[in-house]
Amino acid sequence: MYDVIVIGSGPAGISASIYLKRAQKNVCIITDGNSALKKTNKIENYYGVEPISGEELYNIGIKQAKNLEIPIEKDEVTNISFEKNFIVRTVNSEYEARYVIIATGTNRAAPKVKGIKEFEGKGISYCAICDGFFYKDKNVAVVGSGNYAIHEAEILKLITNSVTILTNGQKMIENRAASDFEVDETPIREFRGDNVIKEVEFENNSTREIDGVFIAIGTASSVDLARKIGAVIKGNNIVTNENMQTTVRGLYACGDCTGGLLQVNKAVYEGAIAALDIIKNINLS
Repeated sequence: MYDVIVIGSGPAGISASIYLKRAQKNVCIITDGNSALKKTNKIENYYGVEPISGEELYNIGIKQAKNLEIPIEKDEVTNISFEKNFIVRTVNSEYEARYVIIATGTNRAAPKVKGIKEFEGKGISYCAICDGFFYKDKNVAVVGSGNYAIHEAEILKLITNSVTILTNGQKMIENRAASDFEVDETPIREFRGDNVIKEVEFENNSTREIDGVFIAIGTASSVDLARKIGAVIKGNNIVTNENMQTTVRGLYACGDCTGGLLQVNKAVYEGAIAALDIIKNINLS
């Protein structure tokens, strides 16, 4: 078991892990290797650093963590739950820790399909654990084509009458678990209904009656993970206090996922604040 699991390897996550490791805490980073920083062409406003590409700065952070012998697990996180401690589940394994820091950036955009915004909360959901109960014995769909979509579908199949995975024109990931579900790769044109969603129309003019739709594009975002364990979300941001604590005891969030200034210096600062608060709490326990 770890003292702390840090989810994310961008500036916020690396900053937090460095502070934790230097304080002799048992910390592990779990990351899928993606970071908005890597997509930044050039950074010219970061103190003490000559103009540098985002990918170069990202790699320097990874090297710092490795030099401190911080374990970095390359995996995709699909869920966070709490039993006696936090359980972080990934595609390939699960990890246990006393504290968790979410530092995986901003929430991804929903697919650009007509009707999604109109039916959010009226049949369109982003969390199977949160809302699956409302679709007991009904027919639902999961929109996505990766491991996260399969994870959501597996939760829903225990509750609902049927689950169909809609990839919206994308190729379904190769995963044996996907064979447990009907998969439709036809591009989606529109979600329709009255007060609640009733059907999906595809680009080939076919339709499918549906009681609910769960969006699970790509990998689970910071907001997705926080929402699953009951943390308060405001808009697309995780709500935290001045110490980067979420509303769930022991769960912290830092970086772009908390909103405000989307800059490296803000992410590094918040990672440090989260780590220092955890260090204090561990030392007092």
